[in-house]
Amino acid sequence: QVQLVESGGGLVQAGGSLRLSCAASGRTFSSNAMGWFRQAPGKEREFVATISWSGAITYYSDSVKGRITISRDNAKNTVYLQINSLKPEDTAIYYCAASYYSVVGPQGPYDYWGQGTQVTVSS
Repeated sequence: QVQLVESGGGLVQAGGSLRLSCAASGRTFSSNAMGWFRQAPGKEREFVATISWSGAITYYSDSVKGRITISRDNAKNTVYLQINSLKPEDTAIYYCAASYYSVVGPQGPYDYWGQGTQVTVSS
């Protein structure tokens, strides 16, 4: 059974940093693009970042560009999201996703999803 499990969320003060992790199990995703999305209370889920199978190609949402870095460790079947200079508007559930394709843009498609990890930023 394929699973994506996010971790690393929590409560942090504005200006702080977090590193989210997404560990995949059930199959290897070393040939697949991976992405991060987030959903704030009362809002639609939105794209945050995506990374190609090799890590050579990345895309970021304009709203987070410069503060967020997506990376991956294929040996560990894990993708990361480093968030710096956190703002209260970054408060959301952050979801990891995987695609069947090796390179995808913000629109995907994404075929596997994790359950999410909560990030709360206090002002």
